Amino acid sequence: MSSIVEVRDLKKAYQRGGIAVPVLHGISLDIEKGEFLALMGPSGSGKTTLLNIIAGIDRADSGSITVGGIEIGALTEAELAFWRANHVGFVFQFYNLIQVLTALENVELPLHLTSLPRDRQRQHALLALNLVNLDHRIHHYPTQLSGGEQQRVAIARAIVTDPTILVADEPTGDLDRTSAEEIMNIMQGLNQQMGKTIIMVTHDPRAARRAKVIRHLDKGYLNNADLQDPDKECLS
Repeated sequence: MSSIVEVRDLKKAYQRGGIAVPVLHGISLDIEKGEFLALMGPSGSGKTTLLNIIAGIDRADSGSITVGGIEIGALTEAELAFWRANHVGFVFQFYNLIQVLTALENVELPLHLTSLPRDRQRQHALLALNLVNLDHRIHHYPTQLSGGEQQRVAIARAIVTDPTILVADEPTGDLDRTSAEEIMNIMQGLNQQMGKTIIMVTHDPRAARRAKVIRHLDKGYLNNADLQDPDKECLS
């Protein structure tokens, strides 16, 4: 297997009251194609910052990050936006669905940025909703769906463009245990059956166990060893 994500000596700090507060301290990380990686660690450890930099939402202060052979830190803002639209699928804790659009219309949204004909966009969206077992709810609005169903719509939206990587920030954090299990079954299936490369931030040991690799961040430093037992984490 080859690395699809290569992070080298990544550093990031935020300005607070004119003072630079370091968040990431020289992070280096390789993620293989078809990997399912869980990033764990206490609140404030830098997990989401690292995820956002990998996804091209945020930029590092120094170091390099290559995704699918592209050095994304060297891209202009316009190039980075185009790259995100074509190579990254996003799953967030609170779904981020458009309330005035149906499930089908929400999933179609990313395809409007592509050159696919309208009928093909509809076909791709229907297929994505079928993959998350939600083809019977395509005309429902987010307010008519449960939390677990809304997250399934969000996953369908994330995979509809067949992205290079799928990034998930606490995808089960707002769900009850049963719904969380359903979401992790879907994500595990996307990884195992479809070969999707998934990078997930989570506080949930049950969710982390579905990953192939678990890495631990603490105070901006990455544990170089694969964490075998997520229950041993002291999480806040």
